Amino acid sequence: MFRQSGLSAALLLAVVLGRSESLKEGECEVCVTFLGKFYQSLQELKVNLNSADIEKALLKSCSDAKGKENRFCYYIGATSDAATKIVNEVSKPLSHHVPVVKICEKLKKKDSQICELRYDKQLDLSSVDLKKQRVKDLKKILEEWGESCKGCVEKSDFIRKITELMPKYAPAAARTRTDL
Repeated sequence: MFRQSGLSAALLLAVVLGRSESLKEGECEVCVTFLGKFYQSLQELKVNLNSADIEKALLKSCSDAKGKENRFCYYIGATSDAATKIVNEVSKPLSHHVPVVKICEKLKKKDSQICELRYDKQLDLSSVDLKKQRVKDLKKILEEWGESCKGCVEKSDFIRKITELMPKYAPAAARTRTDL
């Protein structure tokens, strides 16, 4: 009797733990998004899907990554300054066409920081009042565009630079803004 109840308790525990491994909605968003785009680009370029070729393409893709995607690449060891290297945990499953979500679940087990990465909220430049934003947020807008503001000291300098560059980087927002 005790043997059966112990066995059924162990089975129930295995089922409950097995379910908790799957990703929740919004979890690992950088991993899922980056690897999804990467896998899509491999298919579009018709890259030979073997582990070595995928690893080379991943290293190249990570060299161009910025922000949270660069941090993700650092965590999996696909950047030159990374301390660990678990790139093969991505390249091998991709070569076998394992879904990206399953790969991210495995990566989460290896390093939980990978799934803690979140994208920053994007500002709607067509409606946001730049005068009410912090200088830190204004600097972040310029950084996302790959621009800098040398000689900018005050908030108004950053706002002027953003409004000058807005037609180049956010043309739709520049057309809808009326305070220019």
